[in-house]
Amino acid sequence: MAGEGIARFFRNSLRRRSSRRRDETQNVHREESKPEATERPGERSSFPYSAGHFFFEYLVVVSLKKKLGEDYEPKITYQYPKRENLLRGQREEEERLLQAIPLFCFPDGNNWAPLTQYTSETFSFVLTNVDGSRKIGYCRRLLPSGRGARLPEVYCIISCVGCFGLFSKILDEVEKRRQISAAVIYPFMQSLRESSFPAPGKTVTITSFIPESGTELIELTRPLDSRLEHVEFSALLQHLSPEKILRIFASIVLERRIAFLAKELSTLSKCIHAAAALLYPFTWEHTYIPVVPESLIPTVCSPTPFMLGIQKRYLEQVLDQPMEEVLLVDLCEGELLISVGDEEEILPAKLQSEMLSSLQMKSNNIQTSEEVNAHVSDTFVQFFVQTVGNYTAHIKWNKSGQGAFQERPFCKALASKTSRKFLKRFVKTQMFSLFTQEAERNKASQEGYFQKKVSEFQEQKKQRRAS
Repeated sequence: MAGEGIARFFRNSLRRRSSRRRDETQNVHREESKPEATERPGERSSFPYSAGHFFFEYLVVVSLKKKLGEDYEPKITYQYPKRENLLRGQREEEERLLQAIPLFCFPDGNNWAPLTQYTSETFSFVLTNVDGSRKIGYCRRLLPSGRGARLPEVYCIISCVGCFGLFSKILDEVEKRRQISAAVIYPFMQSLRESSFPAPGKTVTITSFIPESGTELIELTRPLDSRLEHVEFSALLQHLSPEKILRIFASIVLERRIAFLAKELSTLSKCIHAAAALLYPFTWEHTYIPVVPESLIPTVCSPTPFMLGIQKRYLEQVLDQPMEEVLLVDLCEGELLISVGDEEEILPAKLQSEMLSSLQMKSNNIQTSEEVNAHVSDTFVQFFVQTVGNYTAHIKWNKSGQGAFQERPFCKALASKTSRKFLKRFVKTQMFSLFTQEAERNKASQEGYFQKKVSEFQEQKKQRRAS
């Protein structure tokens, strides 16, 4: 019953969030709004990750507790910090958050048995608040040290900052300490919480004492390019061909319904985060559940756009649902089990061919994960540069500094007929609408990575014309 209540709350919150987004779209010209200092004009992020934030909001330990019968139920057995003196609204928000966390730490049901061996798993989930903000749960599921058969437990770090590589390293430290004693974890996490989240390219040093090892200095370095610090595109490339990735991208860019299937939780969370990151400089604005608990599988029946990650053990349950126009991706086999049928025709043919060639070339002279991330990201950034890069030229400004995006001239500006056909569909998406609304509110010159690539492309065009 608890799971049903959480599922009902989760679906209701999604509906409220969808309504809120519609209200924003209708009222955007009536309310003056300033972008956050951490976001550059025209660039949006699902996860604010500015320097100075706490590393995390909570550390929770989720353990399996036996119910009547054979099943186990996940329960929070430890929480740090314990927050006191909260206002009523804050307390209710915290209660909802803490109720949902166990469900996502053990999304694969309650049918467990004590184990003597278990390979630890790292995965993440995303919880969307009613106001549209997102919190990320970074999880390490492991078998605690001890004798005899034992049940796995999950150490879950809840944070509003998106930096998966960094938190994976933190979870490595958590697991190392757990094999000694749970008590050794908490001083480390306290030191971490007292440290500020570093700026891009900067390092934070955490001092931690481990019995029999002495004092350790742990260096946590944030990647210089914060744009890519929360993704691993290599996960997509390992499980899908470039052709399949482009079909998935075509569905995502038109805000359709996409569900990924995989056996491992880590594969699901990595691949769905990577797929969403292909949209840069745009942001997925709809239902987003990297790891779907069993009780939320009916979400695939939703008539609104979604991106879901579902364990393959639930494939039959998924196929029994009355789904409409869903792209169902099997990451284990690298196949599209269900598709709408027009995915190959959505993107402009010439640009699609260029992207395919770029993705197929990725293995040449590319060694590190950072190089893979940069190459794959730039492939898709160039797509948006060539299709929507001239959007600022189609914003008219009045004397009070309010901009108005001119959609029809924008769609007609491209010479390519297939590009114009794509644009007519893309401009109707929520991600494009919110992107241009932010641009309308800020006349300042663009300084972000996307605008830099747009300027480079326009300069190259001028040089070609002059030669």
